[in-house]
Amino acid sequence: MSQIEILDSVKAYLQREHGQFIAGEASRASDTAKIDLIDPATEQPLAQVASASTAELDAAVASAKRAFKGEWAQKTPYERGQLINRFADLIEANGEELAQLETLCSGKSIHLSRMLEVQQSAQSLRYYAGWATKISGETLTPSFPSMQGERYSAMTRREPVGVVAGIIPWNFSVMIANWKIGAALATGCTIVLKPSEFTPLTLLRLAELAIEAGIPAGVINVLNGEGAIGQQLIEHPDVAKVSFTGSVPTGMKVGQTAMAANLTRCTLELGGKNAAALLADADIDRAVGGLLQTGYVHQGQVCAAPERVFVHRSRIDELTSKLAAGLSQAKIGSPLDESVMFGPISNKPQFDKVCHYLEQAKRESRIVCGGNALDRAGYFVEPTIVQASSASETLMREETFGPVISFMPYDDESELLGLINDSPFGLSASVWTNDLSKAMRMIPEIEAGTVWVNMHTFVDPSVPFGGLKSSGLGREFGSAFIEDYTELKSVMLCY
Repeated sequence: MSQIEILDSVKAYLQREHGQFIAGEASRASDTAKIDLIDPATEQPLAQVASASTAELDAAVASAKRAFKGEWAQKTPYERGQLINRFADLIEANGEELAQLETLCSGKSIHLSRMLEVQQSAQSLRYYAGWATKISGETLTPSFPSMQGERYSAMTRREPVGVVAGIIPWNFSVMIANWKIGAALATGCTIVLKPSEFTPLTLLRLAELAIEAGIPAGVINVLNGEGAIGQQLIEHPDVAKVSFTGSVPTGMKVGQTAMAANLTRCTLELGGKNAAALLADADIDRAVGGLLQTGYVHQGQVCAAPERVFVHRSRIDELTSKLAAGLSQAKIGSPLDESVMFGPISNKPQFDKVCHYLEQAKRESRIVCGGNALDRAGYFVEPTIVQASSASETLMREETFGPVISFMPYDDESELLGLINDSPFGLSASVWTNDLSKAMRMIPEIEAGTVWVNMHTFVDPSVPFGGLKSSGLGREFGSAFIEDYTELKSVMLCY
């Protein structure tokens, strides 16, 4: 039997009353609305979580502000880095518990929860911990003329912005939360996290582990609720920065709300309609393996996943037939079954959205394989290949965020860049070819924040990640995050 056994600690955690995490302690308001958490693989209730009240929201921000001005501000950069590393240690030590909680709430494969939500989270935190001691300014020499023998010098300082509001999506709630936690804590900020109402439990557990790691109370807080809670958090006068990951329409509203509130700075990592371009010389078997791995992982619910694939007409039948053969061998079922490749869509609204796009594809395009919801309990759909004949078809324009990839043939490489860039989005793209010269010439012309060659979707904390056009503002990772979490202060001296 390949179905894993649920840990006793996970069973016990599901039975607890869940609310907020404020000032180092769990807060369980009894007079607020409760949100039912549903297992997407069975459609059965898992637990409930209480929505935050306005008073709790104010308390969480106040707690973060006290920690920012107080105990966290007194920590040296080295001490902050050590605490972040200790937090990463505890995530790894409690990894199976976190992975199981995440799989139960999101429908993510247990393998993926272990690899990304746990291992990648710890790796990202350790990367950010290394930056804590390396944030620096510059020394400058002004050109003022000396009037009476005086001299001048100048320097810049990088100072933490303050309280950060981190708004987390449901697709990778632990990993993306830790991107924001690591960036905030390494720069000396504190954070109030607002998880998705579909996947709040792992973040509440993370907050407990942060206290166990020795991170001071108030540095990490968690508020639960639906969109209204997020809006109140963005508008709060003591929030200095918003870091949002989610859909393009919601991200645009977040950015507008932040600017209107208090010119609050924000980082927006949004979705896209990411393109993959296979040149005539591409290694089709390699591309098939890459698309199986990156286009359908977590049922396609990955912001950077390829959704539009342009293939030279001479190779498209070979590609789609081999990909369809690979998909036909993939087992669909419980994400807690270690032999399963495809689990459920993460929640009912997203399941309904994907089903809508499948029906749209049947009207406008040609379904090569898949295309249907499964007649069983849970939010399951077949992994799907769609062949489009026009770039104007709905599934070539709108983000499905599901296990659906649209393929379209092209004849001449001169038209390829136009097809890739014909989108309001610009998060990521990939080029598949054995001709490095062609790839290098295409890269500057592709309108995307990340371009991969002979790969897709993979991100690493050393490489900045973010989008162009409607796909966002700002960057995660690399050293680029420092600018978004710090203020640049200039100092001038006369002596």
